[in-house]
Amino acid sequence: MGKKSVYIETTIPSLVTARPSRDIKELFRQEEAKYFWENERHKYDLYISKYVIEECEKGDPDAAHRRLDLIKDIPHLPMTPETEELAEEYFKFLDIPEKAKTDCFHLAVCVMNEIDFLISWNMTHLGRPTYRKVVKFNDQRNLWLPELLTPDVFMEVMEKEKKEKQNGKV
Repeated sequence: MGKKSVYIETTIPSLVTARPSRDIKELFRQEEAKYFWENERHKYDLYISKYVIEECEKGDPDAAHRRLDLIKDIPHLPMTPETEELAEEYFKFLDIPEKAKTDCFHLAVCVMNEIDFLISWNMTHLGRPTYRKVVKFNDQRNLWLPELLTPDVFMEVMEKEKKEKQNGKV
């Protein structure tokens, strides 16, 4: 069995490369993202898409350069007309605000490429209530369903899975 596939959404490189926050919650997110990047990412097959690149290019030029440099060696998943069509379907079905439409494209890329996990710190529009709708939508269409997790939860899930394998429970 190969490595798990993980799609790195834009918030991960953004937090890894950001200056330390004074907000304790944001600092926690930064530290978790950095820990994942420095200690865990090599255990998985990481992927991004053109949408991650486009979002990383925005904002302060120095910060954008740091983000782009961080992800420069991560393979890009292809964007096909089918992927774009699925993203548009998600956008309509999930009733996500226009400003968050890119989240639907991140999700569609993962679905069409059968990526195991989408990790992000931005679960505002793809969090639990929305994810329940995604589960139903994908099940009705017999589509792949990636798990959407924050990095801290992802690392907990992977550690638990590892322990279960070691104990012969999986």
